[in-house]
Amino acid sequence: MTSDLRAAVRTANRLVVKIGSSSLTRPGGGLDPDAVTALSDVLAARRLEGSDVVLVSSGAIAAGLAPLQLARRPRDLATQQAAASVGQGALMAAYTAAFARHDLVVGQVLLTSDDVTRRGHYTNAKRTLDRLFAMGAVPVVNENDTIATHEIRFGDNDRLAALVAHLISADALVLLSDVDALYDGPPSRPGTSRIETVLDESELDGIDVGGSGSSVGTGGMVTKVEAARIATGAGVTTVLTSASQAAAAIAGQDVGTVFAPQPRVRRARHLWLAHATTSRGRLMLDDGAVAAVVQRGKSLLPAGIRSVSGKFAAGDPVDLCALDGTVVARGLVNYDAHELPELLGRGTKELAAALGPEYEREVIHRDDLVVLRKGTR
Repeated sequence: MTSDLRAAVRTANRLVVKIGSSSLTRPGGGLDPDAVTALSDVLAARRLEGSDVVLVSSGAIAAGLAPLQLARRPRDLATQQAAASVGQGALMAAYTAAFARHDLVVGQVLLTSDDVTRRGHYTNAKRTLDRLFAMGAVPVVNENDTIATHEIRFGDNDRLAALVAHLISADALVLLSDVDALYDGPPSRPGTSRIETVLDESELDGIDVGGSGSSVGTGGMVTKVEAARIATGAGVTTVLTSASQAAAAIAGQDVGTVFAPQPRVRRARHLWLAHATTSRGRLMLDDGAVAAVVQRGKSLLPAGIRSVSGKFAAGDPVDLCALDGTVVARGLVNYDAHELPELLGRGTKELAAALGPEYEREVIHRDDLVVLRKGTR
């Protein structure tokens, strides 16, 4: 099975490769030209063999640190955006020069979460990437840091890469960082072993994948495993390894950790809801409502909600929780938070009779809801 998964990467017609900031920059900021050249050489070779290749590259903010005389990655959003606006040009100039050595053209594609979730934006982004492929170019994708806000950010380029892989129906995703694989414990601890293959995410139960990212990046192992969940949920074979092993990983060699694609592929909207949204509140459900939503695929009605917490408006994502606090689903709510308390425990026909026909509707429609946990308790 492992060899088949590795072969899927080696023979992928469409390949997405993500590189982290720490693998592209010098300590303290500033691009590392040797790192950019080495990665570009590997991807150019694969492109010239006939595969469509997308590079999802972090590094814009990190590349802007030194020119702006910033000692470390800024914490506030405005300064991050300023650094990105300076660094994005340097990053693209470096990739343009590196791929030009192979007579290849690169095209910059800056995305926000709207671009892979709203239908009109989604279609435009896909069309642009497909046209770049047809014209022989290598798309270089990054989150649009200069305009992104806390509300719409992906949070890291690992998730962005996974969503892009789904967007273009990629065959494989390779996540590159300064970590060579996923381990069953701290790599420095004696007896710790590399996890070669993950066939199902349940195999990671009990394994601590915590830990922060570098001083110039935002991701850690948690975000990479989450990205693997998104990609494999979209049917995309995923490899997690270090930038130094990029060539080996893309060639299908036994490096890093390979995650198997899952047999049931989620729709793009459900992938976004599950992995690229931040909950604005919590709805506590009784056991009947949990069973209806999780097991029978029903919409959420006011009668099954026990309590409401958080500040949210109609259209915001909220978590649906069992009475013990377990988050079982997430969905886009049809009411503002202040409207819900007087509706709880009441049937829709009762509400329509008392408050008007506009209240004869679901709190969350099943098409706007994704199950996160199958258990009801």
